[in-house]
Order: sequence, then C-alpha cells, then structure tokens
Amino acid sequence: MANKISNNQLYPDIFESDKLYHRAKKLIPSVTQTLAKGPGQYVKGIAPKYLVKGKGSHVWDVDGNEYIDYNMGIGPLSLGYSFKETNDAIKKQLEDGITFSLMHPLEVEVAELINEIIPNAESVRFSKTGADVASAAIRLARAYTGKNSVLCCGYHGWHDWYISVTDRNKGIPGTTMDNTYTFNYNDIESVIDSIDDDTAAIILEPFVFDAPKDNFLENLRQICTDRNIVLIFDEMWTGFRVALGGAQEFFGIKADIACFSKAVANGMPISILTGKKEILALLEKDVFFFTTFGGEALSLAAAKATINFMKENNVQAYLEKQGAKLKYGYNKIAEEYGMSYTRCIGFPCRTMITFDASAGNPLEIKSLFQQEMIKRGILWNGFHNMSYSHSDEDIEYTLKTYRIVLEIIKKAVDEKDILGHLKGLPVEPVFRKTGNFNIKPKQKLSEELSEIEN
Repeated sequence: MANKISNNQLYPDIFESDKLYHRAKKLIPSVTQTLAKGPGQYVKGIAPKYLVKGKGSHVWDVDGNEYIDYNMGIGPLSLGYSFKETNDAIKKQLEDGITFSLMHPLEVEVAELINEIIPNAESVRFSKTGADVASAAIRLARAYTGKNSVLCCGYHGWHDWYISVTDRNKGIPGTTMDNTYTFNYNDIESVIDSIDDDTAAIILEPFVFDAPKDNFLENLRQICTDRNIVLIFDEMWTGFRVALGGAQEFFGIKADIACFSKAVANGMPISILTGKKEILALLEKDVFFFTTFGGEALSLAAAKATINFMKENNVQAYLEKQGAKLKYGYNKIAEEYGMSYTRCIGFPCRTMITFDASAGNPLEIKSLFQQEMIKRGILWNGFHNMSYSHSDEDIEYTLKTYRIVLEIIKKAVDEKDILGHLKGLPVEPVFRKTGNFNIKPKQKLSEELSEIEN
C-alpha cells in the first residue's frame, strides 16, 4: 500500500521510480533536466524520483505515495498545483490556440499588468526561461554602456557569461571567462574591489536568504549611478513572492533592469525582462533578442490569471504568514531540544533549514533529515518554497513532524552516528557551491601582485 501523509511505519516503495530511473540513465545525460529535481539532491534508495500528479500543496509519485511538497516545482508554483484560476485560464486559451503566426493580444495585456505593478518596468519583453532574460539584460547593459565586464552575485542560469565563473565551465571561450567576475553579498568592499573602467553591469539576486545589511542595496545603487554601470536585479526568486512588485517594491530601490520568471505564471514557462525605456529601446534595432515562443499564449494567459489572483487575494501576505509559522516554529523546536547547530533562515516566503558543521557533516545530517521527512509524507529538500495552497493543516502537520525528526537527528548527532541511521546514499553538494567564485578582474589582480613583488 502506498504511503500517505502520516507517521508511516515503512519508507515509501519506489519500485516504479527506480524502473524509470534506469531507463533514463540509458538516454538522458544526468537523467534530469534540472539539477535541483535530480536524484543527486535526494537520498538514493529512499526518495522518489518521479512525480505524476499535484493538487494544491500535495504531490503523488509514480508509485502512488503522497507528500506535502515544499519545493513547489523549484519555485514556479506560487499558487499551487492544478490551481483553478490558472487552470481555467489555460483551458480557455487552449480552445483558441497556443502559438500564432502573428502577435497575440495577451502580449499587450500582460505587459500592461507588469508595467502597473513592477517599479521601473517602463518597457517589458517576454521569453521562456530565467537564463534567457538574464542574458538579454547583460547584452543590453553592454550595448548601453559600451563596456564589457560583468559582476555577479547569486545564480543566474546556464549561459556562457555566467557559468564561466563556476566549475562547470568547459566549452566556454577564455575571452568570455575574462569578462565575468563575482562579489560577495552584503560586502560592498568586494564590489568596489572588483569594479574597473570596463564594468558594464552588476547583476545580483536582491537577496537569497540573508537580508541586506548596512544599506548594501542602496550603496550598490549609488555606485552604479556614479560609475555608469547598469544595475540588474535577478528576481527569479524574489519576484511576486516578497511583494507583488518584487524586491524593488519591497526595498524601495529601483534597478535599471529587472528579470522575472518562476512565480509569475504558477508553473507555466514564461520569463519577463523589464527596465528603463532608454535601455530596452536598444531592442528596437541594435540588440537582438527574439524567440518564437516568447508570445506563447497559454503561458501569458496563466500569467495574467496568476497576477490578477495575487492582486485580489493579497497572496504575498499569505506566503509571509504561513512561511513565518514554519520558520519560527522550527527554530522554537530546535531551541527546546538544545540543538544550536540547526536553524531556519531567510525571508518567510522562502526559507532554508541549515546545519552547522560542528554537529557533523551537514550534507549527511540533511540526508538523514530528508529521509525521515519523506517517510512521513513530506517531500523535503531543506527549503520552504511557500505557495497559496499551503494550508494551516499542512503547517501544523509539518511542525509536528519536525518535532519527531529533530529528535531523531539529535540522537544521531549525540551518538556521532549519522550514517548509521541513514538507509540510502547521502545527497550531493548543491550546484551553487562551486569553486571559482570571488575572482577579481585580472588587471587589478596583476597590479596587486606587482605591488607585492616591488
């Protein structure tokens, strides 16, 4: 019998998941289209690998096991699985068509909505993925400033200009690698140290989990203004979550360009490029950024329905309320157990549970935690990506489960035997933890070396 959302006696049967996995290994490199969804991020031998159904905040795997989902498609499902309002909009548009030979009215209607709610969205363009619009933003910044180098902070997709700073940079020309550098969040000195006269753009996630400190974003805005650098906010995670108008609205700071995807269409593939009219005007003749599926109507219909529902139901306030219950509830339980090595961090709409290395290998602890959450019907990978469908009952059950699982973790840590409690292979390091970050421009580095030598 398939596991339910309850204190199940056995770990879930994943026979059908494993069958599909072995078929995939023959044909699909890495077996997944998205690293965060792949088997490397879950305890091998215990966790399911394939989902076939979702409703609200719950999902079902190919073996019929049911879970509360806190990954929510790795972010896009801001309202929930099979959400009526977005489903109805998609079905209605499907009756008339998906992609057309001329432009569709939804392109105008959704652009007007974005212009209304996103600060500084003087111009709007659509595409399909976050990497698309982030790369378009970089190209625009270079064209607008006449400069070449880019400073980045956070994750910005798979395209050459960004991936060149990571360990997965094979196949990227050295000339591309020489034009992208990184800086540390909340460290304005690392920004100043990395700027040179050829810096065209500074792109960052306005926050990941840490809140900005010491006027970091305000200082960044001023530096960009003073140095003729285009400030780009990558709002794939913050957009339509922290506030309807994203981080620009939440913090009261305007970027020159802001990029969105994920939460805007409740699971349908769409991304949005917004920004100052004078910069995006370069798309008229000078900068090429066009794609056949940019005006695909099902995703635009879903985006329109999602945004309107958010406006009418104050969705962002609900995400904050439910997320806060989990964040502070988890931390309270950990404190009661005297487990100072684990805490839940981040803004309530998206939080993460962390484990300190003082208690043991953090990935092994996370793996044991995940194993026990999955047994009890919660698809868990360390994050709370909140949706409008996460109910009070979901939150209450999750906190009860945290109390049980934290007791298991405490026992394993106290006994220094985390692996002894693990039934499968531990999760692998996440992609963000790569090796080549915090590189200064070569010109500055060579100057510093010269000073040292002299």
